[in-house]
Amino acid sequence: MSDLPQNYFINQELRDLLIQKLGILEKENVVLQQSLREQEIQSTAQTEDLFLELLEVTDALEALLDYLKNNPNPSPEFIERLPRSVAAVNRKFLSVLGKRQVIPIELVSTEPDFNLCRVIDREERTDVPDQTITKVVRRGFRWGEKILRPTEVITAKAKSTLDGNIDET
Repeated sequence: MSDLPQNYFINQELRDLLIQKLGILEKENVVLQQSLREQEIQSTAQTEDLFLELLEVTDALEALLDYLKNNPNPSPEFIERLPRSVAAVNRKFLSVLGKRQVIPIELVSTEPDFNLCRVIDREERTDVPDQTITKVVRRGFRWGEKILRPTEVITAKAKSTLDGNIDET
């Protein structure tokens, strides 16, 4: 066997076609790289916007905490406004999530939908039917059609009928 390279010959028409195809591929590569850079810039900008909005929520919480730290005996007016202030911070945070299509799951029934809920406990109740949601422990969220976190609930459980009722004969 010879170590000399083998030469391949192609006709001019095929050579021109290959050069044309290579040129098209190079142009597509440049367009794809530019598109990727633009997507990275857009993603970075969106991430920065998210962080800035979350920092606003943090600022509001820090202001409340600083006030409490500097005023160990807060005024009755402050204590009265505190639930509204915390609710405002919560609304702001939910607004930040909502802008990114992360929304709370709204339960439409008193019975758990196991696609949306996770039962974490059951409690004996006689005032409501079995399997009725008695408490939402942790709110669930969805992102578009995806469930990020199911709603955690407690449901009613019928009282056991085996209470030691033995018929005496």
